Amino acid sequence: MSQPSPRAPAHSGLTTHVLDTARGKPAQGIRVELYRVAAESGGETRQKLTETVTNQDGRTDAPLIERGSLIPGTFELTFYVAEHFRGFPGVSEPPFLDRVTLRFTVPDTAGHYHVPLVVTPWSYSTYRGS
Repeated sequence: MSQPSPRAPAHSGLTTHVLDTARGKPAQGIRVELYRVAAESGGETRQKLTETVTNQDGRTDAPLIERGSLIPGTFELTFYVAEHFRGFPGVSEPPFLDRVTLRFTVPDTAGHYHVPLVVTPWSYSTYRGS
C-alpha cells in the first residue's frame, strides 16, 4: 500500500461509486463526468476535470481527484444512467432517468470525500460516504 505524500492530508481526495438497488448490485459501465463549478459575474462556468466509467464493483478504477489534489469548491458529478437501465423490466423508452447530476461543495480538504449514487430506473439518492 502506498504512503500519502507528507504534504497531503492522509485521505483528501474524491471518489464515487454507483449502486443499482433495483438489481441489488453495483452498476457497471456507467459513464461519470466530474466538473468544477465557479461563479463569475453574470453566471457560472463549468470546467470538466475528468470522465470515466464504473467498473464491475460500480467504482471508478482511480479516484476522480487524487489524494492531495482536492481543493475546496463546488463540483458536479454527472452519471449517465439511461443506457444502464435500458431493457430493464418496466422501464420506458426512453428511460425515465437519463442523466443524474449531483452538485456538492467541498468546504475543506481535511478529509476524504466519497459521493456515491444509489439509483433505480425511477429514483436516486446520494450521501457523503467514507
